Amino acid sequence: MKRSLRVCVWSLLAGAALGAAGRAAPPGAVVVVPIHGTVDSGMSHLVDRSVQEAQADRARAIVLEVNSPGGLVDAAFEIRDALFSAHVPVIAYVGARAYSAAALIALSANEIIVGPGASIGAAEPIPATEKMISALRGEFESTAERNHRNAAIAGAMVDKYVDLPQYKRSGAILTLDTNDAVRSGIAQARAASFDDALASAGLGAASRITESLTWGEQLARFATDPRVSGVLLTLGLLGLLIEMQTLHGIAGAVGVGALALFFGTHIYAGFSNGFVAALAVVGLLGILWELHVVPGHGLPGVLGGVALLVAVLLAFGLPFFFVGIETIATAIVLTVIAFTLVVRAVPENAWSHRLALAAAQGPEYVASADQSTLYGRSGTAITYLRPAGIAAIEGRRVDVLTEGEFIAQGTPIRVVRVEGARVFVEPVTA
Repeated sequence: MKRSLRVCVWSLLAGAALGAAGRAAPPGAVVVVPIHGTVDSGMSHLVDRSVQEAQADRARAIVLEVNSPGGLVDAAFEIRDALFSAHVPVIAYVGARAYSAAALIALSANEIIVGPGASIGAAEPIPATEKMISALRGEFESTAERNHRNAAIAGAMVDKYVDLPQYKRSGAILTLDTNDAVRSGIAQARAASFDDALASAGLGAASRITESLTWGEQLARFATDPRVSGVLLTLGLLGLLIEMQTLHGIAGAVGVGALALFFGTHIYAGFSNGFVAALAVVGLLGILWELHVVPGHGLPGVLGGVALLVAVLLAFGLPFFFVGIETIATAIVLTVIAFTLVVRAVPENAWSHRLALAAAQGPEYVASADQSTLYGRSGTAITYLRPAGIAAIEGRRVDVLTEGEFIAQGTPIRVVRVEGARVFVEPVTA
């Protein structure tokens, strides 16, 4: 389900897949595949496509240029499987670092060459549950065994309880430097540069084709960068707040579009899945329902906001949980600052106006008549005053009140107080 959803998103994002970045390589060429930055499904697409093109063009070898802090385990599994399916030799040059998921990718190569100051390992999963450690350790060990490497050393990169006193202290995750990588047999050689690595592998004279990402893959990887994700979240939240201020629909469309791009690229890159996307849609519908359908109820908006924030946090994936928290916090701060400036420019809140009675007095509206001219005048009670009733004062029928006493019909009265439209009377005694 997750993979099919990512394929659907890929087809939307990368309509230019027809113009993929891969180029036909001459027979006997070396296909260079950069493994740089975060390991994600964009990189998985790149490696899979590169392997197919290398085989179709009868390339001499596939060379992975590895410099990565790691990333998604699922994407690393897909890359490993693609490399195992290759019918040409695979060489990995670790010029700087290959941690976590990138370490598994390097171990998938038939030959590993390390540069000066390089390191490989540090692959403890997040979350580090017993089940996850056991599964990932098995993947590392089987990958090492397939390429005739020490399985215990590969397993120690994942499980800190593997005992290897010659390379690490007990209770620590294994990370090999250049010397230890060669000494342990994890790496087969060292080279000062990428060119030297190709020369040591006997490929120095071969022509090279360097693979690159398609624009769809680049968009997905660009948009999932925490800084860009923060900008998209800021635009999304700010658009929804401005929509509440104006109710014009334009700001809301921009906000929903920014959030759709955020979730779409994270789904394609493998960080997110269908459940997170559905949760985000429910959250947006709750917020828009509160703004446009039932303003003032509060519950749809509150539940929608909570669902949207949870979906955003889950979209970053568990390996980048704390990065997600930091990005969300930054986006909220920027949104509050920007919205404060918008409120100064557009002080009227259209959403709050829908919650209040906005009736206006028309030209036919007439206020209560001023009865102050009746003060001190005399008349007769036409009805019983108990204490309210009607009196005749200078030929006019007037609604009057007593101070609380009962006055019989026909009793002479006198106006003793006037308060706006209320006329107070008392009986006239001889």
